Amino acid sequence: MFCPKNVYGLHSPSWMTTSGSWRLKRLANGMSPCSKFSGSKRWETDSAKEHSVLLALDTASQFMSLALHDGRQIWYESTWRTANNHTVELTPAIRQAFKQTETVPANLKAVAVAQGPGSFTGLRIGLGVAKGLATALNIPLIAVPTPDIIVAGVPPFHGPLVAVLQVGRGRVCAQRYRLNKDTWVSAAPAQITTWDDLIEGVEQETLFAGEIDDAGHNLLDATERPVRISPGAYALRRAGFLAEIAWARIDADDTDDPAQVTPIYLHQPGVPHP
Repeated sequence: MFCPKNVYGLHSPSWMTTSGSWRLKRLANGMSPCSKFSGSKRWETDSAKEHSVLLALDTASQFMSLALHDGRQIWYESTWRTANNHTVELTPAIRQAFKQTETVPANLKAVAVAQGPGSFTGLRIGLGVAKGLATALNIPLIAVPTPDIIVAGVPPFHGPLVAVLQVGRGRVCAQRYRLNKDTWVSAAPAQITTWDDLIEGVEQETLFAGEIDDAGHNLLDATERPVRISPGAYALRRAGFLAEIAWARIDADDTDDPAQVTPIYLHQPGVPHP
C-alpha cells in the first residue's frame, strides 16, 4: 500500500500492516416506485422490493457531499466543490442520488448531517433539509461535528492529528485529535485560528488533514517544525464516512431530536472574527 514519505516520514502507520416539508415534496416529485437494485444480489427478487438506506448530508463548507448507505455498503456517494451555491445545488443532488439508486423518501431509515463548525449558510441549508426530512418521515436524525467527519477518513498516525476547515479571512477552524486504540478522539475543542499560530504551536510530529488551502500548504512546506500533510484522498471530507459514524450511533441507540439540534458555530454569524 502506498505511503508517501513526505506524509508519514520513515514511520509506517499501523494501517499498512494490519427547512423541510417543501423540500421533501420536491424530492418526492417525479420519483418512480422502488424496484430491484441491479447492483446488489441482496435486492434481486422477481418483484420490486423496498430497501432502507440512510441519507448523509454535509454542507458545512464549500466542499459538499452526500451519500446513501444501507448499513453495510454505500449505494451512492458524491462530493464536489461549490461556489457557495448550497441552496440551489443540494436538492437536485439528492434527487439525482435517489434517481440513480431507485430510492424514494419512504426508503429512508435515517438522516445524518454535518452539524458544524462551518459556513453559516451551508450549515443552515443542510440542517434545514435534514431536519425537515427527519420530521416529515418520522425517522432518526444524527448530527455529527464536522471535524469528526474529516478524521474518520484518516488512517492511524503515530502523532496527533489536526483537522482543518476554512472559515475565510485567512483564518481556519482547527481541532486536535489523538489516537486511542486505532480511533481518533478529540484532544481539544475546535478553535478559530491562523495558519501561522497553528503551526507555531506544533511541538511534536503532527499530521494535518482537511481543507488545506495554498497558503496553508506553503506555510506547512516551509516550516522547520515537524508537520506532515495527509494525502488529498484521506483528507477529503466525505459523506460516506459521515454515514458510517451515523450507523454506529444508530446501533448504539444514540440519535438526536430534530427539534433540539442546532448548528455548531464558533462565532456569532455577522460578527467579525477577533
